Parts: sequence; C-alpha cells; structure tokens
Amino acid sequence: MTKLFKFIAIAEGISYLVLFFNMLVIKRLNPELYKSLLFPIGMAHGLLFISYVVLAFIIWKNQKWTIKEFFIVQVASLLPFGTFYIEKKYLKHA
Repeated sequence: MTKLFKFIAIAEGISYLVLFFNMLVIKRLNPELYKSLLFPIGMAHGLLFISYVVLAFIIWKNQKWTIKEFFIVQVASLLPFGTFYIEKKYLKHA
C-alpha cells in the first residue's frame, strides 16, 4: 500500500504542475488548446488528489505518523512540489 501511495504522491505532484503549466503558459500561447486540455488534466489531477488524501488516511497508522506528521502530509498536497517533499522525507523506506 505504501508503494502505491508513493506512486500516487509523485503522480499527483506532476499533475498539479501540468495543471499550472496549462493555466499559466498554454492559456497565453494557445487559448483553444488550453480549453481542450483543461477538462482531462483537471479530472486526472482531481482523481489523483482524492486518491492521495484517502491513501494518506489508510496508511497513517501503518507508517506510525504523529498527528503533526499526518497534517504535514495532508497540507503538502495543496502546495506545488509538496508531494515530492513528502515522498522523499516520509516515504523513503517504502
């Protein structure tokens, strides 16, 4: 389960950055392409985000995280590059 969480953390971080890239760069360069990419990228990111949060709850006790560590893991999903930090710091033994 931890390996799955590690994969989801990386995928969620990448999807977050791709979503930002689409919103900040592609929107300016090609508005039509932006509109066609927004739904699939947004849907993928949404599913990965929900998976990240649910899996964090599932493996919380297995990883023996304190409440503070669990809170940090959850907040990291809201920050760009946050899930990469979590993957390196809290999931390196997976």
